[in-house]
Amino acid sequence: MNPSTALARVLVDELIRGGVRDVVLAPGSRSAPLAYAVQQAERDGRLRLHVRVDERTAGFLALGLAKGSGAPVPVITTSGTAVANLHPAVLEAHHTGIPLVVLSADRPAELRGTGANQTTVQPGMFGPAVRWSADLPAPEAVGSVGAFHRSSVCRALAAALGAPGSGVPASSRGPVHLNVSFRDPLTPAAPDRDQSEVHAGRADGRPWVEVPQDAHLAGHGGIPDVPRTLVVLGDLTPSPVSSQQVLRWAAGRSYPVIAEPFGDHARDGVVPHGPLVLTDADWLAEHLPERVLVVGRITLSRAVAGLLRNPAVRVEVLSGQPQWSDPGHVAHAVHPLVHLAGDAEVEGDAAWAAAWADAGSAVAKAVSVSPPQWGTGLAVGELLGEVLPEDARLFIGSSNPVRDLDLGLAPRRAPLTVVGNRGLAGIDGCLSTAIGLALTTEAPSYAWVGDLTFLHDSNALALGPDEPRPDLTVLVTNDDGGGIFRTLEHGAPERADDFGRIFGTPTGTDFGALCRAHGIRHVLAESRDAAAEALRATPEGITVVEVPVDAESHRGAHERLRQVARGALAISA
Repeated sequence: MNPSTALARVLVDELIRGGVRDVVLAPGSRSAPLAYAVQQAERDGRLRLHVRVDERTAGFLALGLAKGSGAPVPVITTSGTAVANLHPAVLEAHHTGIPLVVLSADRPAELRGTGANQTTVQPGMFGPAVRWSADLPAPEAVGSVGAFHRSSVCRALAAALGAPGSGVPASSRGPVHLNVSFRDPLTPAAPDRDQSEVHAGRADGRPWVEVPQDAHLAGHGGIPDVPRTLVVLGDLTPSPVSSQQVLRWAAGRSYPVIAEPFGDHARDGVVPHGPLVLTDADWLAEHLPERVLVVGRITLSRAVAGLLRNPAVRVEVLSGQPQWSDPGHVAHAVHPLVHLAGDAEVEGDAAWAAAWADAGSAVAKAVSVSPPQWGTGLAVGELLGEVLPEDARLFIGSSNPVRDLDLGLAPRRAPLTVVGNRGLAGIDGCLSTAIGLALTTEAPSYAWVGDLTFLHDSNALALGPDEPRPDLTVLVTNDDGGGIFRTLEHGAPERADDFGRIFGTPTGTDFGALCRAHGIRHVLAESRDAAAEALRATPEGITVVEVPVDAESHRGAHERLRQVARGALAISA
């Protein structure tokens, strides 16, 4: 089987799983894989096929079918002007809210702008008239066709129907555009009815992602109960639901919670050092959840991502954002986040939940007895949790600080709010964001960033004499370069010869001199006691506390912490 045939079969299969029962086809060569796939689906009794020789007619026929049935109806065309001929029907669907699905075939992307026959820029052709669009590249191999493609179909259908989590309000349903590139060969080898090489989809015949079509779901708060459910709590900004509401809801069902460091602390009900617990494969295999509920946006832990990819675990997403978050294309279902407001409690697997809590407590105790060595980012994260005052607000920079906080922050009772720029998780503008946050609150305000993040936005310290100035303590862990890369594949010992210049990027900047140039107080804290003293001081104006960190320590410190966790779990088993 060739990749084009595999891709077409997967797309058509997922459309049918998502409720498509009618398809309109305007014949063409580049769209041949889709034509063969929908013809076979009709032969199998899975859909009804309509063929028209004029794309304009095809578009309006699909519009009428969608208008009459209320279900999404795809119209398939070949590349070039064939796609443009659908524009009148797309505009009509746009202004009347009809779930028309444009499924346009395209040449491979590398042919755009080269003068290749029947090739133009099809992505974006319908402008703002479509509710959602995607440009799917031509696959290089059959094995590369799979979850990404099925998930894209689910997102298209959800947007066409204005389903929760689709990014489209229910009142704004309308047309969507899936542009799909195919490479030769475009015809299946004859005879070729074998589906064994094609990504199979869900075994139960359901869509890859089940998206509710209305705002009401039956059951407890709208979410069915699965006793062995683990909640993974990410960044909820912005959200109508707070982390404390999520924790109360989970506690009422005996669902253990693993949380990224964003939002409100103290967190009764969160498994202490949860990401570390997940790194012990043996312990996890014995306590594997049946379902993982992902609440908010998850951006940090590779251990969490690995759990979500486990085929034995059902993954469901609770989304408060315009579009649901599922970068791994592993979600089975999507629920609106507001359903967590349900008051009903259910009886979960209390013994299983207690095992997760006990595991977290065992790891926390082991880490407290054998804390990270000073001179590492993990030790700084542990110190922040210890010394920051009650009701403090901490802005956390991207790269190493947020990961060190995720792993190193011990459970604390005093409330702490952690905020980060996790939309794109860049190092841009972090100091400016922290200053803006500090200017909006009376709470003690802190920021923790790495040296490159600090340098990237050091102009934030250039405040004019008449400008409002916040009370903000900025902690800078200075490892003189891109220390985060040392924890990744690039930092492996066998790549040491390549690392320094293109990843390590040392600058040798004198941070004290830089702060003096801007009239900013600077404290060099080379010991744990000095750092603790500087951080315990009440913020007055902007103070920069620089903590030197050994660049070579990151990789080893993280591995040592994982070893401590595995040892604790082995003893507690």
